[in-house]
Amino acid sequence: MTCRTAVLGGHLDRCSGCGHERPSYNSCRNRHCPKCPALAQYRWLEARRERVLPVHHFHVVFTLPAELRGLFQGNLRRMADVLFRAAADTLLELGRDPQWLGAQLGLTAVLHTWTRDLSWHPHLHCIVTGGGLDQEDQWRATRQGFLFPVRVLGRLFRGKYLDAVRRLYHEGHLELYGSTRDLRDPVAMDDFIDRLYRKDWLVYCKPPFGDTDAVFAYLGRYTHRVGIANSRLLHVDEGAVTFRTRHGKQTSMPPAVFLRRLLTHVLPPGYVRIRHYGLLASCHVHGRLDKARDQLQLPAATPNTSVASNASDPDDHPLVAIVHRLTGVDLRACPRCGQHTMLLRAAPLAIQRAPPVTA
Repeated sequence: MTCRTAVLGGHLDRCSGCGHERPSYNSCRNRHCPKCPALAQYRWLEARRERVLPVHHFHVVFTLPAELRGLFQGNLRRMADVLFRAAADTLLELGRDPQWLGAQLGLTAVLHTWTRDLSWHPHLHCIVTGGGLDQEDQWRATRQGFLFPVRVLGRLFRGKYLDAVRRLYHEGHLELYGSTRDLRDPVAMDDFIDRLYRKDWLVYCKPPFGDTDAVFAYLGRYTHRVGIANSRLLHVDEGAVTFRTRHGKQTSMPPAVFLRRLLTHVLPPGYVRIRHYGLLASCHVHGRLDKARDQLQLPAATPNTSVASNASDPDDHPLVAIVHRLTGVDLRACPRCGQHTMLLRAAPLAIQRAPPVTA
């Protein structure tokens, strides 16, 4: 609520030409803030640029059945870890199978837990390379418009996920309360899992991206997204919050309901929601990934030092250059004259603290 307001303090920018002054307030830097993830997204994309291979990529979405949402919400860390591992193992195992490809893929997975109306809906977005390295370190490309059959993906993913859930239950690692209290009975849990085995699980594989720029556009769209952006808010008052959902539609709800829904998507501190597997895993960055680059006739990746500067520094020239390169927006251009540069004024703005709370 106080992000980029006078409460957090800031500094004053002044145009070197026309003298126009503009206050720039500090950010809260919380990863769930609708305002703050943009700068982290730019830095992350710049760091990933050296790892993206110039091949077609697939966008695969793994979605859990509605019956698992309560269990997932009550055991977020463990169930989300299972979702990451089951999805990654499914893709990598099918990639290694000679029937489909016979090579090690590379993939980046991003956890989302919301729908457009902020309902609880855990799912995983995966960006998958359209090929991989075989056992002889030779590059094998998938067919241009085909990765794996979605029915095979869904069944293998279902088996891996439910097997992991069953193990967590028998090892006593699941918290069962509220709507999942009845699953404390082993018979009820076995019946619950058996019903899920009989259900088809949805795995959606979108058409492949055409080039590296398209891959970056998709990565930027999904990696640092939060539950809702300020641009979707249409009206806010004491009675209701109204915001856009999908296909030109909108929804309204009481403020307390809106806040409760929004806060259900705040992840535990330190939980990693972006993970890399296969060729893109950290253990392969300077090994098999370099071999893949050799096969694709690319120079070896070099450490990128332009993203190591402090994001809180308002005069951060490397960050300004990154944003300009990725978006074409010059953060230092004067909004009034457009011809000169906004310079940091030495004296910072004083922090305006909120008044004390009285009984």
